[in-house]
Amino acid sequence: MRVLIDENVHVKVISWLKEKGCDVLRVPSGTKNGNVIKLAQNESRVLMTNDTNFSNRFLYPPKQFHGIIILKIHPPKLENLLSALQKLLKEFPELDLRGKLVILEEEGCRLII
Repeated sequence: MRVLIDENVHVKVISWLKEKGCDVLRVPSGTKNGNVIKLAQNESRVLMTNDTNFSNRFLYPPKQFHGIIILKIHPPKLENLLSALQKLLKEFPELDLRGKLVILEEEGCRLII
């Protein structure tokens, strides 16, 4: 899976995803939301972010993207993030998120098409 990690996601998530075989790129610091989503589209990457603005299906229709994962894990401690991501990978081993919005919480995930 090709992933674009927003700057607001714990930096150690990058190495964890790489260990799982993902191709990971981090958003340059200070990049505006409009440019973040364009980068995800241009790079054909799933966007992973803490920014709930990307869950607005009218501004960011899931069908136009390779996938958006919103991390709604509070507090965003690394062990909580990795545990939730592990559950996501277990539930969706192929992780084809094209056209899907995933709200990832500690209890599990909500898949929105």
